[in-house]
Amino acid sequence: MARVAPNARRPFLSRTRKEGLFFYIFISPWILGFLIFLAGPIVASFYFSLTTYDVLSPPSFIGLQNYLDLTSDDLFWQSLKVTTVYSLVSVPLGIMVALGMAMLLNMKVPFIAFFRTIYYLPSVVSGVAVAVLWMWILNPAFGILNWALWNFVHIRGPQWLFSEQWALPSLVLMSLWSVGGSMILYLAGLQGVPTELYEAASLDGAHAVRRFWHITLPGISPVLLFTLITGIINSFQTFTQASVMTQGGPHYATFFYVYYLWQTAFGGSTIDMGYASAMAWILFVLVFLLTIILLVSSRLWVYYEGAERG
Repeated sequence: MARVAPNARRPFLSRTRKEGLFFYIFISPWILGFLIFLAGPIVASFYFSLTTYDVLSPPSFIGLQNYLDLTSDDLFWQSLKVTTVYSLVSVPLGIMVALGMAMLLNMKVPFIAFFRTIYYLPSVVSGVAVAVLWMWILNPAFGILNWALWNFVHIRGPQWLFSEQWALPSLVLMSLWSVGGSMILYLAGLQGVPTELYEAASLDGAHAVRRFWHITLPGISPVLLFTLITGIINSFQTFTQASVMTQGGPHYATFFYVYYLWQTAFGGSTIDMGYASAMAWILFVLVFLLTIILLVSSRLWVYYEGAERG
């Protein structure tokens, strides 16, 4: 058996350490970007939330006063109420519509790839362009939606965005424009469910509803969890619709949380960056807690193939 000479030198870095070093070298631009553009502003915003700060003069430390002031701010509670109601309605509705579309587009019919593309395309367009488009659709005087209601079912449509009662439902309806992205995820999840399970269930006499409830939903439950969490996060960050379409009206019916935050920091007659930072941190805590609750509760209803249940 050959022996290593006593004076033989070992390499300065082993292969594993070299790979680790190269990993950190290649990822260093992202780390620097995260520290400079994300972590730094996050820490700074927490400090500003403890101050009164109008950007033009140095911040003045006031402790938790901004958070105490929020508890008696009627606009704060109104914005939180509007955002919560919007989230409770739009997120489940979007999930149901996207899942229904995915199940239809999972069938083996001619030109199915064409239909999948058509249903996905609207989700590619977003932001201000979609807001302007829906302002035309929902216009009570010449909008295509009221035109269709009157000409096909003889119903005189409401005032939509101009009505305190219908403004928020209008934005919920508009949120369905972007369900194509979730639809693609559900379609991928449906195609990942083993067909053998459906065949065995059919042989046992299970009808379509039971197969959907006991096979389809557990099979795509990880996708449901992902879309539920991202849907809640996105709904709590709703801004463009209120800014472009309604400016929070009428009578604060669409006064979303992030719109009020932006208005406090940049859009109002006075700039109060400290107050807006406090609002941002409350939003962060709320979304963080909701995400943790969903992740913890997912142990009870999310099925991962091959995972053992405790």
